Amino acid sequence: MAEALAWQSRPLEVMYPVVFFDALRVKIRDDGVVSNKAVYLALGIQADGQRDVLGLWIEQTEGAKFWLKVFNELKARGCQDILIAVVDGLKGLAEAIGTAYPRTTVQTCIVHLIRNSLEYASWKDRKAIAQALRPIYTAASAQAAQQALQAFVGGPLGRQVPDHRAVLGSAPGSTSRRSSRLRRRFDGSFTRPMPSRA
Repeated sequence: MAEALAWQSRPLEVMYPVVFFDALRVKIRDDGVVSNKAVYLALGIQADGQRDVLGLWIEQTEGAKFWLKVFNELKARGCQDILIAVVDGLKGLAEAIGTAYPRTTVQTCIVHLIRNSLEYASWKDRKAIAQALRPIYTAASAQAAQQALQAFVGGPLGRQVPDHRAVLGSAPGSTSRRSSRLRRRFDGSFTRPMPSRA
């Protein structure tokens, strides 16, 4: 147990280009009682591409309030900057990240965008819609993604299920805005001076 606690409190890199934040529901035995709990996970990607599990936390439920505690702990352990935080779209999560890391770009995970859009579809159309969405999120540029989105919305599946526009409508444009903001902030490279440890 001491080894696990030491790992959970170890110093972190000063900056991570990308960190994935997610929680999963698991059954955990606690004092002889099995209950569902949320396991929070932070997975950092270093500038050289190496992956690093920054930590695991267990809580009764997933919520933005607990995530803020996680972000503050990461800062206390030395992580002063995150370029892109990839999240699941939990209500209040982007604001919690903005509180701890105000310069971080928040990106909703593609898997969650697709899941959210499929909520509006009938069961028989889900596979076809998922395939029709693929050209949007695999596009080589924001312009190509916007064109693919327009083709989807104007096509039979897009016209049949217009609520997709609410879920995906801002994705290509917001991705483009995020990319522009990142380029302005970091000049397209990771060669800027790293923030110093406080």
